[in-house]
Amino acid sequence: MFDWLFGNRPKPKERYAEAFKMFNGYTPVFHNWQGSIYESDLIRSAINARATHISKLKVETYGAARPSLQTKLKNGPNEFQTWSQFQYRLSTLLDVHNTAFICPVYDKYGQPSGIYTPLPSRCEIVQYNGVPYLRYEFGNGTRAAIELEYCGIMTKYQYKNDFFGESNHALQNTLDLIHIQDQGIQEGVKSAASYRFMAKLSNFAKAEDLAKERQRFTAENFSKDSHGGGLLLFPNTYQDVKQVDVKPWVVDAEQRKAIEANVYKYYGVNDDILTNHFNSENWSAFYEGAIEPFAIQESEVLKKMFFTLREQSSGNGVTVTANRLQYLSNRDKLSVSSQMADRGLMTRNEIREIWNMPPLPEPLGSQLPIRGEYYNVGDSKNEEGNQSV
Repeated sequence: MFDWLFGNRPKPKERYAEAFKMFNGYTPVFHNWQGSIYESDLIRSAINARATHISKLKVETYGAARPSLQTKLKNGPNEFQTWSQFQYRLSTLLDVHNTAFICPVYDKYGQPSGIYTPLPSRCEIVQYNGVPYLRYEFGNGTRAAIELEYCGIMTKYQYKNDFFGESNHALQNTLDLIHIQDQGIQEGVKSAASYRFMAKLSNFAKAEDLAKERQRFTAENFSKDSHGGGLLLFPNTYQDVKQVDVKPWVVDAEQRKAIEANVYKYYGVNDDILTNHFNSENWSAFYEGAIEPFAIQESEVLKKMFFTLREQSSGNGVTVTANRLQYLSNRDKLSVSSQMADRGLMTRNEIREIWNMPPLPEPLGSQLPIRGEYYNVGDSKNEEGNQSV
C-alpha cells in the first residue's frame, strides 16, 4: 500500500530538509488524535450520519485539460475505492481529526492517475530546495513526502495553524460526561443485582461457617433448581433482618438530552438526521449547514490539485454536488417535475433522476418537454398559427 501511494514519487534527501516556519514562528505539525472520539457510540453516530449523506455527493470534472486523468476519475478516485467510499472516508477523517489529507496517486510514468486519503500519525511541512513538502509519518514508522502544491488539505475549526485544523479537545468535557453517563448506567444495573437484605446469625463463630450457611440458604431458596413455592422460611438463628435500600443514581432524560445536544451542535446534526426521520425542510437546512460547505471546500481543493491556474482560467475545474430534489416528498417531486417540464427547464432524464428512475437513451433523454399552449412572445408564426414550440 505504501509503495502504491508513494513508490512512484522522487524521494528528497531528508537530511537536507528544513523546517517550514509560519508567520508566528510556529512549525506546522499535524498529530493524529488516535480516533478516541470515534469510540463513543453517540459521536460515531453523528459522524456516520454526515459521512453517509456526504458519500452521495457526485464528483465531476469538466474542461478539456488532462483528458486521461479525467477519464480515470470518472471510474473512481483510485483502483481500490469507489467515489462513495472515498467520500465517506474523507468526511470521517475530517470530523475525527479536523484535518483530512488528499494525496495524488501516480502511475509508473510519474503521471497522476487518482487520489487517496491517507491517515498519518503525524504530518509536518518541510522544505527542500525551496519547495514545501508534506512529510507524512505513519504508525509503522515509515515516512514519505509529496510536494505541497500537489496535495489537498481539508480543514475544520482552523485557527492557530495556517495549514491544519485544531484538535477536538474542545469536545473533551462532553466525552467525559458521556463516559460518566455510561458508567452510571452500568453501576445502576450492577446495583440492581446486589444484596437486598442483611441479617445477623447466632451461634456462628467462624467465617467459613457463615460462608457455608449463606451458600446453602441461597441455593435452597434462590437458585433455579429450588422449589420454594413462593414461601421463604428461615430458622430463628437469623436476627435483625433488614432490607438494604439501594438507590442508584443515573443521568435523567433532561441531562442526557443536554449531553446529546452538545454533540449535535458540534457536528451539525440532530435526532431527525440520525434516525432518518427528516423531511424536505429538515434536509435542506442540514444540507446547507453541513453538506454544502463540505462540497464547496472539496471541489475547490480538488480543482487546485488537478489543474494549474492557467488550466483553471481556461474553464477546467471540479464540481461536487448533490441532487437535493431527490429528498423532496412525492407531492413536492410531482409539483417540481410538472412545473419545470411545462416550461422546458428540465430534460426528461433530469426529471427521471428526481424519481430515481434510469435515464432514457439519447437523444430522447435530452429532449425538453413543454406544454402546447406556450410559445415565444414576438414569434409571428406561433402568434398567427397558435402553434407550440
